[in-house]
Amino acid sequence: VQLQASGGGLVQAGGSLRLSCEDSGRTFSNYMMGWFRQAPGKEREFVAVIGVSDGFTIYADSVKGRFTISRDNAKNTMYLEMNSLKPEDSAVYYCAVKYKSGSAYDTGRYAYWGQGTLVTVSS
Repeated sequence: VQLQASGGGLVQAGGSLRLSCEDSGRTFSNYMMGWFRQAPGKEREFVAVIGVSDGFTIYADSVKGRFTISRDNAKNTMYLEMNSLKPEDSAVYYCAVKYKSGSAYDTGRYAYWGQGTLVTVSS
């Protein structure tokens, strides 16, 4: 598994961005996948997770109703559609494989973190 996140950038508050996370390996479709984010001086926090192929999703309360996680197993790619962006959404966004059972919110249950993509939302 080798994850590459992309799609970040500078956007005004209220705007939208779509992040992508591509796996150059061959095992993408075997795992649940998640998005996390980390703002300067803060801990990495859970954003969303998606099941392998059953449409199962969980969202952090802070993004529920604004963000949508999805995946295309044929393209080995996961997405995060972000709408109604707020300045507090500014962070480096990371994708990762959830390889351990248990809480989706726990970074310790994820591995193969991508390098991150920076999202900056101006007010």
